[in-house]
Amino acid sequence: MKKIELDIVALSQTVAQSNNYAIVLGEKEGSRRLPIIIGNCEAQSIALALEGMQPTRPLTHDLIKNIFGTFAIELKEVIINNLLEGIFYARLICSLNGEVFEIDARSSDAIALVVRHECPIYTYEFILEAAGIEFKDMDEEHADASSDVKGEKLEVELSSSEDSSDSEYSNFTTTKLKKMLAEAIEKEDYRAAALIRDEMKNR
Repeated sequence: MKKIELDIVALSQTVAQSNNYAIVLGEKEGSRRLPIIIGNCEAQSIALALEGMQPTRPLTHDLIKNIFGTFAIELKEVIINNLLEGIFYARLICSLNGEVFEIDARSSDAIALVVRHECPIYTYEFILEAAGIEFKDMDEEHADASSDVKGEKLEVELSSSEDSSDSEYSNFTTTKLKKMLAEAIEKEDYRAAALIRDEMKNR
């Protein structure tokens, strides 16, 4: 199965629901975006790594990187390899002494390791078909400038909450959801777009 390489496009905060964030992945050679809802802890971990900030003591993902380094394990790539009932699954492709092996991981944890190891991240066409959002009509130059997480300070509060599966859009009609999705895309509100997309697919 052909792999499609992705870039980290944005880490989007939400004002209405402070416990949720969206990490947005985009095709390297395309216009589709793949928003993935993540929790506060993972969002903070990703933001700190993107900003090049070093915590006083290693966070969990820093610890994993240190373990990999100590035992000469190389993280070669990450693949967002499946999507089941709205949940993204990922695999860490690692090598040790010339042997390649795979480790199952949550997508948010996998992305937090990607930004620390600077390795590529991939997905498959069927996942982009099912959950991707097309941005071909956007002004790409403007989108890139406003979405570049590396050039912007992200303040993410730490909390112990896990990824939420809230249904804040469940009371809207499909017609209304389609309009709201278009508005979210226009405003580059990736988190809202992801939640609206998931609600529409659940119907």
